[in-house]
Amino acid sequence: MSEKSNRAPRGARLLLLSLLLFLFLAGLTALILYLVYRPSTPRFSVIAAAIYDLSNASSSSSLPTALSTSMQFTLLIRNPSRRAAAFYDHLSAYVAYRGQPVTPPEPLPPVFQDPESTVAVSPVLGGGSVPVSPDAAAGLAADEAYGIVGLRLLVVGRVRYKAGPFRGRWNGIYVRCDVLVGFKKVLAGPVPLLGEPDCDVDI
Repeated sequence: MSEKSNRAPRGARLLLLSLLLFLFLAGLTALILYLVYRPSTPRFSVIAAAIYDLSNASSSSSLPTALSTSMQFTLLIRNPSRRAAAFYDHLSAYVAYRGQPVTPPEPLPPVFQDPESTVAVSPVLGGGSVPVSPDAAAGLAADEAYGIVGLRLLVVGRVRYKAGPFRGRWNGIYVRCDVLVGFKKVLAGPVPLLGEPDCDVDI
């Protein structure tokens, strides 16, 4: 076997090893960049609530059951990421009671957040009547008589992160905040929050 033929396999092996080393270093660099710029899930919390109207809107037993609603929540949005800014778009919020919407979806303005920053939004929800089941209307009347009403504030939309030179794709965001408030029909305005409202965030 000639010296030239021996050099050919060695050259191919060297080229293959160089390619594998390049791929390894590229993968390692990508992993490091991901760990450095990886965004954290935003945190939502309800810090205040006001109820201006939450009552039976049906004027006759022959009419479908409906609730007249008007309420406001102050929601804090915390971006815990150290290097990633967050963009929220196509946001809307509504309130549910016993699994049934009691306010129509209310569009929210786009929100931009710097890393490790907090933004407050205070949407006013409702302002009209929403059809509900008779069981929900009866349950609400009982809760109001007792003085404690459990509501669920929901926020849906999409979020995108920008970290250094990297811009991520849009992802759907779904937020559920279970809120217990002290409320009776004879009162209107700010209501006390009972306990610490728990918000779950899915992206």
